Amino acid sequence: MWNSPSEFFAMGGYALYVWSSFGVCALVILIEPLAIRMRYKAVLHRLKQECLAKEFDKKGGN
Repeated sequence: MWNSPSEFFAMGGYALYVWSSFGVCALVILIEPLAIRMRYKAVLHRLKQECLAKEFDKKGGN
């Protein structure tokens, strides 16, 4: 039980561990969707390149 906001933020002397854990978790939650989106775009780009290469080979391009 905390009697003041400063006691809450101090977390009984474990503030560095507690708040850094929250910070890392928040950072991962923010970065993960961005990383997934970038990977998705990279996969789409690679698939388009492969389709273009197959079409080029079918047409007999040298």
